[in-house]
Amino acid sequence: MFAIKEKIYEAEQIEIIKDGAVAFKVSKGDSLYKKILKEWSAMTEKAHQMPAFGVSIDDLTREEKKSGLWIEFVFGEEKSDCDMPFTKLLAAVKPKDCGLNLIRWDGKGYNGRCFYLDLNGETSENFYKELELLCKGN
Repeated sequence: MFAIKEKIYEAEQIEIIKDGAVAFKVSKGDSLYKKILKEWSAMTEKAHQMPAFGVSIDDLTREEKKSGLWIEFVFGEEKSDCDMPFTKLLAAVKPKDCGLNLIRWDGKGYNGRCFYLDLNGETSENFYKELELLCKGN
């Protein structure tokens, strides 16, 4: 069973990265953490997990992370789904995307297969706008 959608809610911390710099971090229990997960939930309500089309290469992912808006879910311990372990999940958030690649941190880098969430007819536009607003407020 694919459970990556549910595992997101086990993150101990969420980091929002804007143009290569951490715009802000929130920890589990914080009201902003709850707000971000509420928006995430709305975006992914009908989403379903599909095989990712590619793999992450650490150097390339780090370079891409220098621009745009990103969200990273940080877990207190190693998690696994589909026999793919991770301690962090990173995703680029773009306003018109219909899906998200969740890039795994394997303890050494952003290496290997990713998870893919198809938003099933939805886009990430509202989530993107909310994160942009939060970045301006921090």
